[in-house]
Amino acid sequence: MFARIDARVLVVLGAVLFSTGGAAIKGTTLTGWQVAAFRSGVACIALLVMIPSVRRELSWRVLPVSVVYATTLALYVLANKLTTAANTIFLQSTAPLYLLFLGPLLLREHTQKRDWWFIVALAGGLALFFVSIDAPTETAPAPLAGNLLGGLAGFSWALTLLGLRWLAISAGPGSAAAAAATGNLLTFLVCAYWAFPVVDSAPRDWLLIAYLGVFQIGVAYVLVTAAMHRVSALEASLLILIEPVLNPVWAWLFLDETPGRLALLAGSLILVSITVRTLQQRRLPNSGEP
Repeated sequence: MFARIDARVLVVLGAVLFSTGGAAIKGTTLTGWQVAAFRSGVACIALLVMIPSVRRELSWRVLPVSVVYATTLALYVLANKLTTAANTIFLQSTAPLYLLFLGPLLLREHTQKRDWWFIVALAGGLALFFVSIDAPTETAPAPLAGNLLGGLAGFSWALTLLGLRWLAISAGPGSAAAAAATGNLLTFLVCAYWAFPVVDSAPRDWLLIAYLGVFQIGVAYVLVTAAMHRVSALEASLLILIEPVLNPVWAWLFLDETPGRLALLAGSLILVSITVRTLQQRRLPNSGEP
């Protein structure tokens, strides 16, 4: 379907769609549990329709990865409802910090001495979010609680990335799509307990839910995965950094939400560290990192 479109364009389009999540989630009047449940319910259906092969890839190996991915999906939405979109996405972007410790334990991918500057930089960025908590606002009513959930989302996202790597090694790349669909199904089933009844809603809410499920998750996932076999891992990882850069921009444009100065400093430190390390890793011989 996308064979004639440049792979880089596909990755950029996917990252742009991913980046709209924070503003769209905040734009609904539904609760965090309701958004998490209904967004993922729609996304599960969208993925099954757009990637029919998902059903053939289901196996017991997919389940543990689906559980941690579902945890990430729920935490991301709940954090977005409580703190700024910038804080949420930047805190989730600290996942590489946890990967450097979890990789040796779970996949025997050992941390090198050259990684310690990266660990210190990411840890510093993470700490800055809790040095000075922003005052509550209409779009970020509980910044401390939201920041804590965002930090947990970073940890669960690290576990998800490890799980996807394990699936790629043990079951093939197609199993990642199955994990994505199953993870969204689990998110819907678990969050639905707190999502009902829906006391008050407007057509705008359901349009945003449909957009989040079909486009912000479904289409974005299809675009990025369609490009992965035609673009290097390095280039893809750098292009996908468009997501945390644009995420707070949409929240500012559509909701007039402005993150604090320390949050912007922390986010910049995290993004620059990830970019530098990615470029550094590319220069190393015999690098086995994806």
